[in-house]
Amino acid sequence: MALRYFCNTKISTYHHHRGFPSTSKEALGELRSSIENVKSLISNTLKLPSLSSSSSSPLQSLQRGNWVKLICGASFEDVVDIRNLSLVYTLSGVDCIDCAADASVVSAVNEGIEAATEIAGLQKRPWVMISVNDDKDLHFRKAEFDPEDCPADCSRPCEIVCPANAISFLGKSASGTSSNTELPRVLVDGVITERCYGCGRCLPVCPFDKIREVTYVRDAATTADLLRRNDVDAMEIHTSGRQSVQFKELWCALGNSVENLKLIAVSLPNGGDSTIPSMNEMFSIMKPNLQCFNLWQLDGRPMSGDIGRGATKETIAFAIELAKAKNRPPGFLQLAGGTNAHTIDGLRKKGLFQTTSIVVDSSNSPDALIGGIAYGGYARKIVGRVLRSMQSEYGGAARIEDHPQHLLMALKEALALVGPVKCL
Repeated sequence: MALRYFCNTKISTYHHHRGFPSTSKEALGELRSSIENVKSLISNTLKLPSLSSSSSSPLQSLQRGNWVKLICGASFEDVVDIRNLSLVYTLSGVDCIDCAADASVVSAVNEGIEAATEIAGLQKRPWVMISVNDDKDLHFRKAEFDPEDCPADCSRPCEIVCPANAISFLGKSASGTSSNTELPRVLVDGVITERCYGCGRCLPVCPFDKIREVTYVRDAATTADLLRRNDVDAMEIHTSGRQSVQFKELWCALGNSVENLKLIAVSLPNGGDSTIPSMNEMFSIMKPNLQCFNLWQLDGRPMSGDIGRGATKETIAFAIELAKAKNRPPGFLQLAGGTNAHTIDGLRKKGLFQTTSIVVDSSNSPDALIGGIAYGGYARKIVGRVLRSMQSEYGGAARIEDHPQHLLMALKEALALVGPVKCL
């Protein structure tokens, strides 16, 4: 899906231009000064897991049960936010950053990682994962409506409930700057497509039923091309698990593009009694061409972690079922869908946090390690508040490393989420 905010302008890599309109001595001097300020602030203020000599590789984190993945969103395509989020959460010690299967989005993630690496001199970097779907899926949709159809006296509840600030009624008066600071960033009334990640909260609240959803399936050929890039490490397939036909079609269409990946994940909902048979069927499809580790993402309550404490209950319940299940296929288990700051406590209470086995009846079940947790909406929300504050003061294309105090605030928020998993 093309990113329309930036008129398809190619994002420069951090190591080269890093968003500067020129490579003048003045700009480079400003860059170096900014980086030194950030380095000083970080080293004097925060203890970052990414800087620890004992920090683990992504694979080691999965094996230890302290893997953390940032979910940017399978449909979220605002590259300015994605770059800043990737920078902050890389410094915070996440093991993987999951994003939309879009070339410009992948570049933005890598640019954020490279920025964090330059700031902190990191020796290890998180894996970059792209998300695709085999059929209709909640994560692969956008809201859409014609603002001209909205009555003038509408209270606009859609704008209020949108967690991504993806609905605007600012009209032509709203403007900012793009990732390339020489290009205008213009917002129009309606859904800001790049920011909408398909949560669907606007759909039931429209008093005039004007909002519709547009679903899509990522193109397999385009995905295969992305997987062959040297800056993509992993892939996640979202599936309902109800039918294996579409899953097999997608897997076969990807061909040998999966050969160099470090991890392949399958995200699926709790299908009750059919879950384990479905997992086994999908694993049998992948196995002949599976040359890396695999992971099962347990999608409890999709895109709901920012709602409140109770949202995490479904993914924890899902994890309990899978941890106890016999005859499940190989692969790490990872929680998602409703995960937030309360997820760790929930796992601890159930005896599932960083445990390698679970007692069933009078004997131990096969290894049932919970590899870790993926944070999406909640992770974006807590850091997004800082980004919104920064952008309101410095413009929509502001890079967070250029504003050390905002970076510090964002890191504190991120560490409060990542730290407990990393046992800081």
